[in-house]
This record gives sequence, structure tokens and C-alpha cells, in this order.
Amino acid sequence: MSQNAKKRILTGDRPTGLLHLGHYVGSLKNRVAYQEHYECYLIIADLHMLTTKPTKEDILKMREHLKEMVLDYLACGIDPAKTTIYLQSATPAVYEMNLIFEMMISLNRLTGLPSLKEMARNAHMDPESVPFGLVGYPVLQTADILMPRAHVVPVGKDNEAHVELARDIARRFNQLYGEVFPMPEASISDVPTLVGIDNKGKMSKSAGNCIFLSDDKKAVEKKVKSMYTDPNRIHAHQPGTVEGNPVFTFHAIFNQDKSEVEDLKKRYREGKVGDVEVKEKLAVALNLFLEPLRERRQYFAEEKGLVEEIIYEGTQKMIEVSNATVKEMRSAMGLMGNWNKISRIARERREKIASQSLYS
Repeated sequence: MSQNAKKRILTGDRPTGLLHLGHYVGSLKNRVAYQEHYECYLIIADLHMLTTKPTKEDILKMREHLKEMVLDYLACGIDPAKTTIYLQSATPAVYEMNLIFEMMISLNRLTGLPSLKEMARNAHMDPESVPFGLVGYPVLQTADILMPRAHVVPVGKDNEAHVELARDIARRFNQLYGEVFPMPEASISDVPTLVGIDNKGKMSKSAGNCIFLSDDKKAVEKKVKSMYTDPNRIHAHQPGTVEGNPVFTFHAIFNQDKSEVEDLKKRYREGKVGDVEVKEKLAVALNLFLEPLRERRQYFAEEKGLVEEIIYEGTQKMIEVSNATVKEMRSAMGLMGNWNKISRIARERREKIASQSLYS
């Protein structure tokens, strides 16, 4: 890597469909900033979906989901000229790297990862019927990370152990065969998880407690109106609690009029403003934030074939990058030498037989 080259960063998502405000706060906002300073690779991790959604029906649904997800990327400001957006399953190298890396990690190391049990629980799986692919999920993630030889991997605290596993595998490979991979570093987001509108955990599509980036004005107003607030406050004239109140959490993040936010907090604590007014002003603030995203999303959605072209071009670029990585891996391991020797001897034999028949 030359001195002036940008460091590489790998991030991405499983194609589960529309993205929401929680995604924006937790990752999308940072990704837009990353692309100005890093060589960015953004993976559409459809192979990872197979660990919990393996049916043909699930796979067909992914086609529409990944398109919606890329439209959300573009709406938020992710630029395909700066960020390589690619489809995991269309990069042949990831399968080969996954197989090789499986030889470099023990089963005990994998089953000891706390995220494995959580994923199985979230997928409502019997512990006795967890598929091998789910156990090996972090190894496939390692292939994702090391394929572009990423230096930085932004993750939540709960996935930090997966990056550490990637470091272990990269270190093991380098010790056995020579320096091929950099040691990827986890970049832990300092942004807290965005609470859902029901205040029952983080914002999640499966929990039905989210505001999507593509929600229209009326949908936002309706969802904000239903938001959980201070459960102990029955009347508007009662002093209310701001801390831990989801409505004020959202105000703090998305309302650009900070003087309005401070005024609402003061009056809420004094019992001089009702939840209705606080929510109405939040809905206005959210719609002001989302409107430019909606407009950009609509623009890109009307460009027929644009999303497919972006994915195709990004995937073609990643195929070139990953093929170069695998070629270097094979060479370092001596696998290329085995095949090259076999090929040379076979060619020499054919040439010899052809020359003998020519002069017989």
C-alpha cells in the first residue's frame, strides 16, 4: 500500500428491506462521512441472510429488498463514485476464502462467541438444530473483511468480537504463509442505539417500532402521535420527565432548532406544555429532516435500471479486487505452485505427443 493511498473500510447490511432512522443514526450518517476519507466498500450481505432465511421465497424477496436498501443509501448521500456497493453472493472469491479460513479456526472458538446464541434466539431456532452456516457466520464475515483487505470495520459493540476473530484468522494466515493481510481494526460507534417509538428496545423493523427514511409526511405524523412519552404524566399541567423520554431523545437528534428544543424541555419539566404540542413539533422537525431524503430517493427510483447498474459496476470492481486477493493467497500458500507445475508437465506431454505424431 503506497504512502498516499487511502485506508480501506468495509461496512454493509443484510438486505432486509427499508432502512429507518435507527440505521441513519447508527451507521448511514457515518458512512457518508467515511467516503471522504477512506476507500469504502459497502457489502450487500445476501449470503448472510441464508443463515436464518434459506428458502427460495426468502431469496426472491431479497431482490426487492436490496433495491430498496440501495435507494436509501443514495438518498442519504452515499456516492457510488466514492463507495463501492457490491453484492456478496456475486463475488466468487468469498466462497473460496471462506473455505480456507474455516481451516484456521476451532469450533470451540466459534461457539464461544456470544452473538451466536443471540442470533439463534432471534431466529427462534432450537439450539440443537442450529445450522453449520450460522456457526460459521463470523468466518464468512472474516472473508468479507479480508477480501478487500480492509483496515477499518465500523461495528456496534456487540459485533466487536467478530472483528477480533477476523484479526485472529488474518494473523494465523500471515504466520503460516507470509504477510498478505493487514490487521483490521474495529471502529466502535459512539452513537447510542436509537430507541424505538414504543420505548421497548432499539428501533427495529421486526419489532414494528420504527420510522422509515422513506415514510411520507402523514406516516411520520401518525407514528410520532403514537410515541411513548412519560408514563407518569397524565395531564399537561403536571411536571414531566425529559430524561429517557423518547420524544425528547428524537428532538435532541433530529430537531435543528435547538432553542425550540430547550424551550420545550423547560416547559415540559414545569408542566406548561402538553405531549400533543411536543409531538407536533417533533413531527415537523422529522419531516424537515426527511424531506430532502425523500426527494433524492424519488429521483433515483425514477431512473430505471440505475440501482442495478450501481450494484453491477460495484460488484465487477469487487470481483477484480477479490481475485487479486485470492491470487496472492494461493501464491503465498503454494497452491498456485502445485497447479502451475501440473499444468506445465501436462502441456509438455501434449506438445511432445503432438510433435511425435507430426513426424511419424
